[in-house]
Amino acid sequence: MTPQATGNPTRQLSDGQRKHPQAAGAAPGGPGTGPARPGPAPAGADGRTDTELLIAASVLLADAALAARRAGADLTGALTGGRFALQALRRPTWAVGTALSCVRALTGPAGLGFGANGGIVGELARIAGNVTRRRPAAVAMAVDAFALRIEAATVTHPNLDSAHARRLTGALVAGDRLEAARALHALVERLGVTRALTTVSPVIMELLALTGLLDENPVNDEFSWVTLAGGVPTTDPFLGLPSSLLAFLNPGPGRAERAEPDPILAKVLGTSRNDIVSYVNDIGALGNHGLVLLRRVACADGAQRHVLLLPGTSFALLSNSTPQDLIGAFDGCLRTDTTYTRAVKKLLRRAGVPAGSELMLVGHSLGGLTAMNLASDPDVASEYRVTHVITLGSPIDNKRPADHTTRVVSLVNKHDVIPMLDGRGPASPNDIPESWLELAWLDETYDYPLSHAPQAYSDSLRGELAPYREQVNALIARYDGEITANQPYMLRDR
Repeated sequence: MTPQATGNPTRQLSDGQRKHPQAAGAAPGGPGTGPARPGPAPAGADGRTDTELLIAASVLLADAALAARRAGADLTGALTGGRFALQALRRPTWAVGTALSCVRALTGPAGLGFGANGGIVGELARIAGNVTRRRPAAVAMAVDAFALRIEAATVTHPNLDSAHARRLTGALVAGDRLEAARALHALVERLGVTRALTTVSPVIMELLALTGLLDENPVNDEFSWVTLAGGVPTTDPFLGLPSSLLAFLNPGPGRAERAEPDPILAKVLGTSRNDIVSYVNDIGALGNHGLVLLRRVACADGAQRHVLLLPGTSFALLSNSTPQDLIGAFDGCLRTDTTYTRAVKKLLRRAGVPAGSELMLVGHSLGGLTAMNLASDPDVASEYRVTHVITLGSPIDNKRPADHTTRVVSLVNKHDVIPMLDGRGPASPNDIPESWLELAWLDETYDYPLSHAPQAYSDSLRGELAPYREQVNALIARYDGEITANQPYMLRDR
């Protein structure tokens, strides 16, 4: 089965309606404008598709849920604050009546439904409500908002509409963890681990948020609320551990040493050129055991430019001696200053890349995250001219380059789980800057983790998505020229 081009444009909401401008740089009717599956989604009476209506409703519910949560915090703060206590001493009768009204509003089903939160008293009340499974109105609306996002995703991902997938998502929306565990077991038993993961990947963040919101653990709720609001979660969804712990788990200062290419890598680099498919193949040949590549190019316009190729994560161990490990991946999602970025900055200095040089960063997975983290670093942006950041299968949508002229190109296989980890899945209302180019597609022949491999991206761009390849190559044409140096470097934590 051939890939289906589904260019993923900027998501915007204006006057209650979701707009879908075509991907930046895509010609009308060309790549980047195709539907996610054959045939358009059904349209409502006002011309909007079912997906647009569902997303619009989910945005309204999310806003209402966040407003109700803020109202609960404000009411709790007013009731437990020192100002109210002073007024109570002066007007005790008024204070008793006011307190009863506030308590009814905070706990009654016609009010905020046990919506106390914030401050010591509010958090203790919220914890008590969590443990006793009292569901505030804000949580109920948040659950409905996530449910609408999941429903919207089924329009472009019909695998989510299967009976087994519906059973799993329904159980998580209902907060029935036992049934969810049974449904997940049945899904894995029927499809296998990789196909099951591929099936739920479009809504993985919504499912994680529902898990955190509806369990009895009061510490992990913040993940869900940040996801609902479209932010970057800084805690894990299960235990609520803060991202600051990663700084202690990934403290390496970073180190870069010149390395010699092995025969296979040397052969691949010998045929390399300024072409996105060639760059992906180079990254695949580098592997994920610590090697990166710095390329110097004598460009056709007479300028000397550099290209840095950054591979992704090794999944063998949680942590290893290189920055390309799972701890580094989690760290890169949540922070910009990581062992990987520190090692790359030392590489650039050791290689003697002149200040002011034009630099293109190309990365896969964690490598793409690191490319965006480097571009977001004011020190890097002030020393070098980062002209392009090109990422493949990377969750970068909540990061921004320090230089607004840096051109960001994101390539996404929509069956790849990893790009969804920034919270912006297919049914998310969150936007990316209009200046970015995001090219996304569905490749129904690949399951995760195969859908995440560099080879999967390379095969797609060489095949039916060749117009995407041409589009990206046109954007990086200034790097056409003679390769004068291909130097691998081995990066270490210490």
